[in-house]
Amino acid sequence: MTVATPPSSVPAAARQRGWDLPSLLTAADPRAPLAERHRWLIGLTQWLRAPARGPAAAGDADRTPLPVLRLRHLVDVLERHGEPRARVAALLAQFWRDVDVASLFADLGYGPRMSLWSELRHRLALRLLPATPETRDLAELFVLLFPSRADADWLRAIDDETLQRLVALVAPPPGHGDAHGWRRPLLDAATFLATHIAAAGVSAPLRRRMDPALVADAPFPQLVPATTEVVAALRAGDDALALRKLPYLRALVDACARAADSVHAHLEEFGVSVDIVFEVEQLKSRARRLDEVLGCLVSPAPAHDVARLLADLVDVAHRRLSVRSLFERHYALLARKLTERNAEVGSHYITRNAAEYRAMLRAAAGGGAVIALTTFVKFAIGALALGAFWTGFWAGVNYAASFVVVMLLGWTVATKQPAMTAPAMAAKLRTQLADDEVAAFVDEVTHLIRSQAAGIFGNLALVFPLALAVQLGWAAAFGAPPIGPETAEYVLHSLTLLGPTALFAAFTGVLLFASSIVAGWVENAFVFHRLDSAIAHHPGLVARLGAARARRWAAWWRANVSGVAANVSLGMMLGLVPPVLGFFALPVEVRHVTLSTGQLAAAIGALGPDVLQRADFWWCVAGIAATGVLNVGVSFYLAFKLALRATGVQVRDRARVARAIRRRLLRRPLSFLWPPREAPGGP
Repeated sequence: MTVATPPSSVPAAARQRGWDLPSLLTAADPRAPLAERHRWLIGLTQWLRAPARGPAAAGDADRTPLPVLRLRHLVDVLERHGEPRARVAALLAQFWRDVDVASLFADLGYGPRMSLWSELRHRLALRLLPATPETRDLAELFVLLFPSRADADWLRAIDDETLQRLVALVAPPPGHGDAHGWRRPLLDAATFLATHIAAAGVSAPLRRRMDPALVADAPFPQLVPATTEVVAALRAGDDALALRKLPYLRALVDACARAADSVHAHLEEFGVSVDIVFEVEQLKSRARRLDEVLGCLVSPAPAHDVARLLADLVDVAHRRLSVRSLFERHYALLARKLTERNAEVGSHYITRNAAEYRAMLRAAAGGGAVIALTTFVKFAIGALALGAFWTGFWAGVNYAASFVVVMLLGWTVATKQPAMTAPAMAAKLRTQLADDEVAAFVDEVTHLIRSQAAGIFGNLALVFPLALAVQLGWAAAFGAPPIGPETAEYVLHSLTLLGPTALFAAFTGVLLFASSIVAGWVENAFVFHRLDSAIAHHPGLVARLGAARARRWAAWWRANVSGVAANVSLGMMLGLVPPVLGFFALPVEVRHVTLSTGQLAAAIGALGPDVLQRADFWWCVAGIAATGVLNVGVSFYLAFKLALRATGVQVRDRARVARAIRRRLLRRPLSFLWPPREAPGGP
């Protein structure tokens, strides 16, 4: 093979494409600028991955990956031809001198700051901004060298013989007292990793939340000195001393990881912080990385272990580009806590006998009475002709105040139930269901649907006649109804099923679900920051209320902060989201079944009994029925899916459960609407 062509004469397209090995070897220039040398390396890895051309290049009988076959060919060529081997070796020697190799093992995959949102911004920058080969940080260059997840597979598939031959050609030269040049960056990385772990472990947010028994022996302060001893022994070439000290170091690494893991137990009990979860995950990941690096340093077959570590780093680099994985991993604990809290609250919304059913009807009727008054306040706000934002703002205040009053009086609004009851249902699907457990779950489904029906029946049973009575009574007292015919016609036009009512009702179901998330988040923050204790011991409150009343006030907020947050957030979203989206030319409105029923009753009072003969009125009735189904269904579905994902539940018996529910529906359809005198025995 002759490769005497000067580098400058190699066509640029051939160098960029990287598919022509002779051109690539000819273009290897150790005197080229940094960026050009790195582009040459990128071109080389592109050639390794390039699709096969021609029937002879498809692979061998044992299905060895094509990049491995090409790597073997590259090694063969370099071993047979001294002139290109010398230039490639000189280029790689310059590469090892120029780049920070330790950063690859110590920094790749870790956020520059211990903050989830900082990491999110960094990931977005990695995804959206182009990378440059003009860098001395190998962690940054690594993604350009291995831009595909499939690179990890062929790196793991390189056989030991090829690895040994490759190491002899490309390994860093010895120096600085290290007889093995490849060890230097790994030794530096071990020191950096140990320092990061120790610093994170003694930071206040983690230290205060670790199990005291697991940090009693001070594993974090001991980690850096122990690592330094092992690294010093390896640098001095005293492998025997390093091996004697290594078990103690690895025990410290394991102790640090277990201490960090104990933070989760504290978060489960006292509230979740996603930033702390992020710090814990980073610490545990660095502990695993440190153990892997130590394994490479003392391995009898280091080439194989380093190649495996590089393959793992390819996976890490591409996971780090994923924003979704960041949120799924670090919000999982918070989502689980939200669903567990909602499951606890939601179990109180499920009626299982006639007495509980009647109590639900009474509570829902009270909620309907309040919503009837809310309807007229909404009409009054609309009559003020304020700007879109302020109309939405005061409508939101009206809704929020009404929902809070309903909560304080112990009543209920039916559409608030699904987001709370769904996690309670998901909690019953944690395991493989036996036949009797399927029957029990179908019972719960029946109870749930019946409870939702009771809530809606109770709301509508009072909101409709009360809204109509206010209309007629006001007209009798003052000569004209509070809601005139023009507004009533608009109600008929907006609530009809022939329009976008179904879409708006589904969107309202999303807002109902979102309010439950806000409630769980606010309650978690309340617990995490120990605001109940702050209220109970606040000097000003204690001076004004007395110690006993301050404690009762703190206990009340601890018990009701979730409900207040849910109702206030729902009310403000119902009022403000439509004008905010309207600003962006998205004409979205809300359709809440109880509020819509009150509006329709007011329209009847304004237009008189003749409206009952109009087709558009009955389309509005159909629209309200669809609104109720979509409000409840969408909210329940979203909450149920979140609960399944957050708790890791796999519904393995989906078909069996569906068949059992169908059998119950065919045999006892009324049991989904009215409680039987005796509990059903099965589906």
